[in-house]
Amino acid sequence: MQSKINSTKKLVSNLKLAISGKQQDFTSGSIKKAVFMLSIPMILEMLMESIFAIVDIFYVSQVSVNAVATIGLTESVITLVYAVAIGLSMVATAIVSRRIGEKDNQGASQAAIQVIFLGVIVASVISVIGILFPKEILSLMGGEVDLINEGYGYTQVLMGGNVTIMLLFLINAIFRGAGDASIAMWALVVSNGLNIILDPLFIFGIGPIPEFGVMGAAIATTIGRGTAVIFQLLVLFYGWSRIKIGVKDIVFRIGVMLNLIKVSVGGISQFLIGTSSWVFLMRIMSEFGSEVLAGYTIAIRVIMFTLMPAWGMSNAAATLVGQNLGAKKPERAEKSVWKTGRYSAYFMAFVSILYLVFAPIIVAWFSIEREVIKNGALCLRIIASGYIFYAYGMVIINAFNGAGDTKTPTYINFFCFWLFQLPLAYVLAIMLEFGPLGVFIAITCAEVLLSIAGILLFRKGKWKSVVV
Repeated sequence: MQSKINSTKKLVSNLKLAISGKQQDFTSGSIKKAVFMLSIPMILEMLMESIFAIVDIFYVSQVSVNAVATIGLTESVITLVYAVAIGLSMVATAIVSRRIGEKDNQGASQAAIQVIFLGVIVASVISVIGILFPKEILSLMGGEVDLINEGYGYTQVLMGGNVTIMLLFLINAIFRGAGDASIAMWALVVSNGLNIILDPLFIFGIGPIPEFGVMGAAIATTIGRGTAVIFQLLVLFYGWSRIKIGVKDIVFRIGVMLNLIKVSVGGISQFLIGTSSWVFLMRIMSEFGSEVLAGYTIAIRVIMFTLMPAWGMSNAAATLVGQNLGAKKPERAEKSVWKTGRYSAYFMAFVSILYLVFAPIIVAWFSIEREVIKNGALCLRIIASGYIFYAYGMVIINAFNGAGDTKTPTYINFFCFWLFQLPLAYVLAIMLEFGPLGVFIAITCAEVLLSIAGILLFRKGKWKSVVV
């Protein structure tokens, strides 16, 4: 009995320590504790990010089916922004964690500012496109005329303000690479808290605030993320983390920038391949009408909510790999990956059971339309059947990225998504007339294949010799 009490006290103590963000050395000591200390704030951070999606869908589903479908179409395009942001963030984590492992905090700070510069430049180009061509974007994605007229404002605001998405991802990646995962978590708490408060105000209109409909969700999200970015910058400039940026650091460093771009090409390509495949899948889904599209959109949002903890654990693996390679401890890096993968698999197995049993009830929280519930539940069940594979796949892929080996995941993604998933989805859904079921089957099969390929290549160990 006493041992259980002591174990509980130790768990609570470590939990508080993980959330508080007290700086620690993750290149020595217990690997299990290191995984825990990094995973907890990263999981909470990712949960905060996924709550964005759930909250938006909850409120927007009260507007109309077209409003939900608009979010689905826009998000499928904005994932291209996520691809660039995540691709750059993987590189940021790899380089910063490697410098931290080498005890080179100044080098980590120099890399951080170049990451921010690059993110702002890319986001500016995307903003111009989003502001000028929102209707054309929705039309290209297969949106019907009434959907476009009702929802183009959402697309315009979200893409126009994408710099908040870009910087939120990138600066949090810098914090994670430094081992300051709790700061990244609190940035998302600020962002998400504001979004929850502002969503109903701007969507439905309260007091002096007019009713913006679905566009209000984009306004609330952009304000919430923008505020979080300001918080992040204050932390960086006031030195409340291992990474501190001074006025003297705000200069282009050609050598650092070129190294960043060189490594980021693989990271960005990797995620562009993955997310562009989602764009094409959404285009296929649009062939089956707004109700099917809305069900798919709701299901994907719910799925993302439970994938985020696994993504958080995979981010922990990336940081541990980078810092331990920097400290010349490749075997410790590898052990960290397998432990993290096992913990992630336990979690995903539990969630898959919930989805398989309660899928219709879960989708019904967001819509009362029979067709929406039917297709959303089917999507949840089919995709959840491969959850254990996803758990290991996410950790392994992020471990490659944490080592700075962005090429291997790029090759894996290209084969699994473009050469396998998309053709399979089209053949099953359109040619063999499976409908939406064909798309869901293709998604699951591709993710399982990706996980198996990742594990086989990771075991070869070439990632241990990558230099960044």
